[in-house]
Amino acid sequence: MSDHVHLFMGMRPNQSLSDLMQDIKGSSSKWINDRKFLRGRFEWQEGYGAFSYGKSQIGEVMAYIRDQEVHHRNFNFLDEYKMFLEKFNVEYDSRYIFKPIE
Repeated sequence: MSDHVHLFMGMRPNQSLSDLMQDIKGSSSKWINDRKFLRGRFEWQEGYGAFSYGKSQIGEVMAYIRDQEVHHRNFNFLDEYKMFLEKFNVEYDSRYIFKPIE
């Protein structure tokens, strides 16, 4: 999708999600900028969303990621993200939700 990325990965209990996301975002930004894929400088927005799933849900999650274009015909990323927050009972303040790309 043009405005967000889904990653589905396994982690060990002693791994730090924040360190992993810092590495992914930093490395990918450098890779994009080194190759000059954009006229300007690429930067990820601050923050990220992370949700956990069990092994029994792998197929369902893979299908969800694979079908991004289909379900985004019905709702945009921000609406999708809020639905995930509500599904996982995560309290949030709308001031700190991702900003739309302009």
